[in-house]
Formats: sequence, C-alpha cells, structure tokens
Amino acid sequence: MEQILPAYDDPLFSILLIIVIALIIALVTYGWDIYKRQKEEGNLLQFLEKFDTSECALDTKDMPFETNMLKPLTLLAKAFENTGEYHKAINIYLYLIKHIEHESGEIELMERLGNTYLHAGFLERSRSIYMEILRRRPRNVQVLYELGIVYEAMQDYDKAKETLEPLRVQGESTDALESYFDFAQLISSTSIETEEKTKKLRELLEKEPTLYRQIVAALLQLDTHSAWEIIDQERMQELIDILWFLPNSQLDLDIIASNDKLHTMYYAKGYLQKPMIQSGIFSLDMLATARKGGFEEGDLTFSYLCKKCKQNFPVSFTRCPKCMAINSLQVEEQIAKTSSKTDYSLL
Repeated sequence: MEQILPAYDDPLFSILLIIVIALIIALVTYGWDIYKRQKEEGNLLQFLEKFDTSECALDTKDMPFETNMLKPLTLLAKAFENTGEYHKAINIYLYLIKHIEHESGEIELMERLGNTYLHAGFLERSRSIYMEILRRRPRNVQVLYELGIVYEAMQDYDKAKETLEPLRVQGESTDALESYFDFAQLISSTSIETEEKTKKLRELLEKEPTLYRQIVAALLQLDTHSAWEIIDQERMQELIDILWFLPNSQLDLDIIASNDKLHTMYYAKGYLQKPMIQSGIFSLDMLATARKGGFEEGDLTFSYLCKKCKQNFPVSFTRCPKCMAINSLQVEEQIAKTSSKTDYSLL
C-alpha cells in the first residue's frame, strides 16, 4: 500500500504554514508585551513606594480612582505647586501615577513629580525620578535638561555636563549651557588660586559673552581692578543694579571719570560732585538732573524680569526660579525716594 505523504510543496500548504507561524509569533509577542507591561507596572509601584510619605495632608490611600478624575486632580496638583504647597502636589501626583493606565500619561506625571521635587529642594528624589524616566524614554529632551539642573543644584558639574552629549546627538544647541556649567564649576572651585580663576573667567567671557553680568559680578569679588577693566559702557544697563550698590571702596575713580555714563551714575548716586547727565538711561539722567537742581533724596530700586517666562522677581538670579532658563535676566529700575543709606553691595 502506498503511504500518502503531505504535499509540502503545495503552495496552499506553504501559505497556511506561514499564517500559522505568524499567528504563533503574534500570540507570543502579545503575551510578552502583557508580561513586560505587568512587570513594568510592578517595578514602577515598587519604585514609587520609596516616595510615599505620611506627611502629606491629603488622604488618598482609600480614595477610588476614575478616569475623569485625572484632569481636575492634575490641575489641583499644579495649583498646590504654584502656591508652594509641594507636599500636597507630590501626594496627588503619586496617587495619579499609581492609577493611570497608559504609559505616556505615566511619563508626563512622573516628569511633573520630578519637577515638583526639584522646586521643593528634594534633589535626590528629583534625580531618581528623572533617571527612571530616562531608563524608559532615553531620548526625552526636557528631562535631560531638568536632570542637568538637578546636578547643577547638587554642584556635581561633571554629571551635569554628561547630560549635554545626548542633547547634542538630538540636535540641541548646548554651547551656552556648557559655558554656564563651566562658569558655575569655576566659581565653586576651592582648589583654583584667585589669579588663575580671574584669568579663566576672562577667557570664558571671550568665549561666551552672554555670561557678562555673572562674570563681572564674580570678578568684583575676586579682583576689583580686573572687573573694572572689562566693564563696557554700552552694556551698563545689564549691570546697573550691581554698579549702583557698589561701596566707595570698590570704585575705580580713574575709569569712572573717563566714562560719561559711569560718571553720570555716580554723580546721581552722590559719590561725585562734578555734574554729568549723559548716561542714556532715563532713570539715571533724571536723578542726575534732580541732583543738579538741588534734590538729593533720589534713589533707585530694582526688580528682575525673566525674558523667557515674563515673571518678575524682587531679587537677582542666574537661573529663573520659575522656568529655570539661563541668561534670561533683565534688570528693571525705578526711581524712588531715599529711605536710608544704601552703601552696600549686592554681590
């Protein structure tokens, strides 16, 4: 009797075999995705348990979650963050992250949580959150920037610079940020002699002119003469508050006398007796005119605008306290009446 063998060379059989293999692969892939997702969720819950705290004022432990709660609770958390009630915002973000089902939503909420920890001053917690996000989404540009800010706040500038390479790979311009980290690292260093530090600061200014204000302020502390050598009368508006509050002991009268704008400032301040009204800065020229007319009680007060987020602050900053931008400060001066002698330095 002849044995009937399957027709392996039958085209229909080949097609069926391919379909069966494809189905098996799809089922295995689907099962693996479910397993991976469940494992990821378990790891995330274990990770978030490290951040649970009994100090939070809102009790979310037994609160049932519904999808329509996501948006209002997120807005509430943001409101708490804006008013400085970080512990309440953190508690809400942790609650939402544990209950949200889609990964993109998890990542967004984790980023908000990391940002809240950063603003609250919990740097190590913020770093841990950002590292977890980057483990899952290594190309997250915003988180890379924020991780650099965390390392900067920790004064770990080498780690901060490590965040720049993946940003460059993704086409981000990081030259100004790298120079800013170089400046911060140089200023914080205790192993570099004053003379060498002064030299490096001047070299850095040639490389990155946007650091002008920060470098002048640093040099006024390290080497007053060197600072006066780089003061540019065309950029005096950037330094108006620093120069206004300089004590007599830090003035270079030879440079001031040969510079009409500086002469006007210190005549308006009352440090010089020879009248001069040629600063080109309205408030200074008004004070100088008033002083020439016999009114000597004029003064200047200052506020500080972030040119990126448009927030106004009463004190100077290197990074905007709100949006964390660098080189975004704009000094705004207002004429005021002298309330007391302000012969002190802001530096």
